[in-house]
Amino acid sequence: VKDDLADWRLGHVIWVADRGFSSAENRRYLQRAGGNYIIGEKIRGNTEAATVLARPGRYHEIRHNMRVKEVVIDDGAARDRFVICHNPEQAERDQTIRTQLVERLQTAIDNTDQATHDERVALAVGLPAAVRRYLRTTKTGLLRVDKTAIRAETKLDGKYLLRTADPSLSAEDIALGYKQLLEVERGWRDMKSTLDLRPVYHRLEDRIRAHVILCWLALLHIRIVETRTNDTWTNIRNELDLMHLGTFTGPAGTIQRRTTTTAAQHKILAAVGLKEPAAYTSIQPATPA
Repeated sequence: VKDDLADWRLGHVIWVADRGFSSAENRRYLQRAGGNYIIGEKIRGNTEAATVLARPGRYHEIRHNMRVKEVVIDDGAARDRFVICHNPEQAERDQTIRTQLVERLQTAIDNTDQATHDERVALAVGLPAAVRRYLRTTKTGLLRVDKTAIRAETKLDGKYLLRTADPSLSAEDIALGYKQLLEVERGWRDMKSTLDLRPVYHRLEDRIRAHVILCWLALLHIRIVETRTNDTWTNIRNELDLMHLGTFTGPAGTIQRRTTTTAAQHKILAAVGLKEPAAYTSIQPATPA
C-alpha cells in the first residue's frame, strides 16, 4: 500500500493499523521517508505490554468515556511511545462478562472432586476457551477457579494498548487516531449492511457506479452528523424518529401539526446547522356548508 501511494506526494503520513500488522519489520518500514504509525498492541502474553502496564503514572481523561496514560520505552535502538487507553464503561462490561464466565465455570466444576481423572480432563477440555482461562488444576488433579487469573484479568478491564514512534502526536491524538480506524471498519460494515451496498442488482457499469456513490454519500452524511454531534448514528436516528407529523381534523378544518421539539432533538439540529421544521405544515379551514 505504501508503494502504491508513492505518487501521491504526501507529506507526514500516519499509518493506523491493528495488532495483526505489528512487527518490528513492518513498523520500521512505515517510518521510511518520514512516515510513522499508530498500531494496536497485543495486551496479553506480551512482554513489552507487561512492562508498560507495570509503569506507574496517572490517567487523564480526554473524552467522557476514555482515559489515557503514556509510557515511553527507549532501548537505545528505538524509542517507542505507548499509550494505555482505558474505557470505564467497557471496564464495567468486561467485569460483568467475567463474572458470568466464572459462575458458569463454578457450576461446571461443582461436584467433580469425586469424578475420575479422565472425566475431569474431558470436562476441562470441553469448556470454551473464554471459560477455561479461569480454570486451574491442583497438584492432585482437582479442578478449581483460578483466582490469580481473575485478579490479573481485572487489571486489564477496559484497557487496550497503542504504540507509536511519532514524537509530534499527543496522547490524545494517538488514542483518537486509533479510534478512527475502528470507525472506518464500522463504516465498511454499515456500507454492506445498513446501506445495502451489496448485493448489487445492476448490470450496467454506470448504474453500479451510481449505486456505490449514493451509498458512499449516505455514509458520508452519517459520519458528518456523528462528528458534529459527538454521538452515534443509532442514537441520533432513534431520537429524531420521535419527531412526528400528525393530521388533526375537526369542525373548523384540518391541520398538520408537528410534535414539540425535545431538548435532545434541538441539540442535534443545532449541531448540524439545520433549522427546526415548521410547527404547522398545512392548515385547511373547513368548507362552509
